[in-house]
Amino acid sequence: MFIGEYKHLIDEKGRLAVPAKFRSDLSHAAVVTRGLDHCLYVFTATEWEIMAQKIKALPMTQANSRAFQRLMLAGAMEVDLDSQGRVLLPDYLRTYAGLKKGAVIAGVYNRLEIWDEDAWVAYKTKTEAQSDEIAERLGELGI
Repeated sequence: MFIGEYKHLIDEKGRLAVPAKFRSDLSHAAVVTRGLDHCLYVFTATEWEIMAQKIKALPMTQANSRAFQRLMLAGAMEVDLDSQGRVLLPDYLRTYAGLKKGAVIAGVYNRLEIWDEDAWVAYKTKTEAQSDEIAERLGELGI
C-alpha cells in the first residue's frame, strides 16, 4: 500500500529517489507511465498487469478507448531502481508531467504519482478548497 506525500529533487540525469519505505515493493520491477492530470503513475509489476488488462479490454472501436490505451500503454516504460533507490525517468515522461527540479511523490494506494512540485501545490490547493463539494458528489456513489 502506497500512501503519503514526499518531496524529492530530480537530478541532472533525470533520476528521482523513491522514498525508502516504497523501495522494496518496486525493487523487482516497476512501470512508469503517463498519468491523468499531467502527473506520472508508477505501478509495481503486479499492479501494472492488473491495470494493463483492464485497459486492454476497452473497446477498440471507441475513439476515447483507443486514446486512453495509447496514453497509458504506449507511454509506459519498465524501470529499475539503482543501488541508491533512484529511478531514471525518460525525457518524454518528464516533459509530459512538466517535471523540472522539484517533485512530489504521492502514494495513492496501488500506485505512486509523480508530480512537478508547483503543479502538485496548485492541484492540492484547488482540491482542498473543493473538498466539501467533492465529498457531496461521492456521497451519491455510496462513499
